[in-house]
Amino acid sequence: MSSQQFRVLKFGGSSLGRPERLAWVLGRIDEERRTGPLAVVVSALGDTTDWLLEAAQAAARGEVERALGLVDRVEALAVEVALGASAEEAQLAAGGAPGGAGGARPLARHVAGQLAPLRDVVQGIGLTRDLSPQTLDRVLAFGELLSAQLVSALLETRGVPVTFVDARQWVRTDATFGAAQVDVAASRERIAWLAKGWGERVAVVPGFIGQTTDGRTTTLGRNGSDYTAALLARGLWAREVVVWTDVDGLSTADPSLVSDAYPVRHLTHHEALELASVGARMFHPRTMIPLIEGCIPLRIRSTLTPEQPGTLIDAAGSPDAQRPTCIASREGLALVGVEVRRLSQLAHLGERAVGALRAAGITLWMTTQSAHGQSLAVVVPIAEAEKADGALRGELALELERGEVEPPRVRRPVTLVTLVAEAMGHFPNVAGRFFGALGAAGINVHAIAQGASSRSISCVVDEADTAGAVRLTHSAFNLAHQQVSLLVLGKGTVGSRLLAQVYAQQAWLARQHGIALRVVGVVDSRRFLFDERGLAEEGLLERLAQQPASPERAPALAPLLERLRVLPVPVLVDCTAAEGMEAHYHDAFVRGIHVVAANKKPLALPWAKREALLAAARRHHRIYHYETTVGASLPVIDTLANLVRTGDTVRLVEGALSGTLGFLSDAVTRGVPLSAAVRQARERGYTEPHPREDLSGLDVRRKALILARELGLPLDLDDVEVEPFVPAVLLAEDSPEAFLASLERLDREMEERVRALQSEGMVLRYLARVDPAAHGTGRPAVHVGPVGVDRGHPAAHLKGAEALVAFTTERHREYPLLVRGAGAGGEVTASGVLADVLRIAQGLRGR
Repeated sequence: MSSQQFRVLKFGGSSLGRPERLAWVLGRIDEERRTGPLAVVVSALGDTTDWLLEAAQAAARGEVERALGLVDRVEALAVEVALGASAEEAQLAAGGAPGGAGGARPLARHVAGQLAPLRDVVQGIGLTRDLSPQTLDRVLAFGELLSAQLVSALLETRGVPVTFVDARQWVRTDATFGAAQVDVAASRERIAWLAKGWGERVAVVPGFIGQTTDGRTTTLGRNGSDYTAALLARGLWAREVVVWTDVDGLSTADPSLVSDAYPVRHLTHHEALELASVGARMFHPRTMIPLIEGCIPLRIRSTLTPEQPGTLIDAAGSPDAQRPTCIASREGLALVGVEVRRLSQLAHLGERAVGALRAAGITLWMTTQSAHGQSLAVVVPIAEAEKADGALRGELALELERGEVEPPRVRRPVTLVTLVAEAMGHFPNVAGRFFGALGAAGINVHAIAQGASSRSISCVVDEADTAGAVRLTHSAFNLAHQQVSLLVLGKGTVGSRLLAQVYAQQAWLARQHGIALRVVGVVDSRRFLFDERGLAEEGLLERLAQQPASPERAPALAPLLERLRVLPVPVLVDCTAAEGMEAHYHDAFVRGIHVVAANKKPLALPWAKREALLAAARRHHRIYHYETTVGASLPVIDTLANLVRTGDTVRLVEGALSGTLGFLSDAVTRGVPLSAAVRQARERGYTEPHPREDLSGLDVRRKALILARELGLPLDLDDVEVEPFVPAVLLAEDSPEAFLASLERLDREMEERVRALQSEGMVLRYLARVDPAAHGTGRPAVHVGPVGVDRGHPAAHLKGAEALVAFTTERHREYPLLVRGAGAGGEVTASGVLADVLRIAQGLRGR
């Protein structure tokens, strides 16, 4: 044997199951063997293992013909792939064995000869209807054996010196069929002895299989071929193991669950071991042990993108303190809990329970015990839940009879979600971020566990929450930006402007503030678009218009909220003026979704319903921002809240709360006819779709009620005294155009009213007045209507669509605190909505 160190290459079934991929593998082996001694471990071709398992099960049911048909499928795949991959087809056509020369028929005869014993086994199973674990291992072993023999033959055809090494010659195991335990010392001794006879030849070894000391075939369990490669490397003192598969290394999370998952370039052996122990499907649970013992690096690479470096796993790991965190998830589990009723009975509960489960052969994915041992929780495969329950009841029978222990509780199906990172123990608040991300989405955690190494932390969630838990955790730990997922309701004046502003600000917000806004859904009155990855801006509203219309008046929101809830920082954004939205807000809160709304109607509900809505937000720890319901982009509600929170006493609130009515008041004061002023306001997007909503005073009435309620006044809409901007008789007109035409009859009357006020040194304004002291006295605490104000009043100098709120308080008695600015228009309202969204993102990012 060469004095140079071996390298071990392992090729998975996906790398071997198609002609072009197998051809690449053969070429790679030929190239790699020129750099030094080489050993190759192979898995079964393509889906061969699944077909063999299905064949064995079919035979056990007596379906022998079906079972033999599946063996035919295995045979056909092997012949097809081998012939297609051969680089020496002309030589094969000359005749001979597949290892030298020949054609399709000799190759087919060779494969058929390899599988003839399998057919005998399958027929035997069909006769006895008995499929023991030992027999199943015999069946499954044919997949790797056939693959290794074919690769050996095809390499020899290319002129590569090769030797086929049956893993059963050196992998010594116990008789735990299906998941055999390897006698590592004996296996190392045998492979070291066998390797002496290889010379310069490439050793091709079937993975996954072993043999007991009395000659019975065993298998090593899931990803057993990786374990074979690690054992082989340890026995050969190899300098490296390279696992070739169909993915570009280990990812930060399962890419099928997390679209933003990305390859991890460097891990420690211990991080990989931790991932294997919690069920990461890329690793056999024991693969890392031989590599750690031999300090042998492992690299995972893709045959589809061989130019990529893949993932390197070694003793040192990445030196980057900000290296990514991996999230592993294991579904199909059950959580079994035991709890004692008397503190005196705590001793050895956990030890006895775990011992009983292990004695029963139960697989334990996680065990966790309360600080004083009063309760124990274990996570087991769901298929073993009943067996685990029985084992615990048997072990604790006496205590159960005496009422000292609660009967075992089984929760299923659940998922084990685990964070793994070597650097995790070096930073504070890891657990807080982990559980905070889950709690923020309303995902319940049923059990937790963390080892002393602080290298990993695990929790148990309901299986239905798997995707959301993994995505949210990944976002919390692996992204530099705080992702925010927006479902926007309404594409009208405010909604369309909001979408434009979000897309315009996306890059700047990500760069300057670390906030990644993502519009995942847009809904109008009949249609919707939704994409968890985010909707592209180009042609968005056109694509929405092309969607099939909902048969209902509006698309059902519940399915969209269910999809939204599992995305990072989900926010429902209501840019409509629709009735009944409070039910959707409540559904959002229950699902862990924040709400930002420009819709005033849910806040003007009867007091009890409004309080119930706010209580739902608090109960589910959701944020409900509605700043734009009163002052568009002006911080009116926030200012009032700060006054109250800091202990100030509000004596009076006066406000020109409608930019629309402010615009009209200013226009008619300047001599513009009322009808023309209303048309101008509508064209500029200042009014509601029907202008009577504004001129009736109802919009200001709602805003005044919202402010009064922010002061704690338990008022309803009927408690607000209102005088419309125009006579009430005109407000009955349902047609917006007819309503606008009817206003022409008021032009002269409005002109005379303005002149009369001006003659008294006053100007027309539409004001809301909230007087907390009047509540309960018989006087209206809230009044809304057109009034004349003198030139010294703060509202007298408003221009256009300006809005103003003046807070007279105990601390601001002589000079009221003023909030003044643009109070109407799609752009400013949309900017206020966006500001509310950003407040959520910045608040969460600052935690």
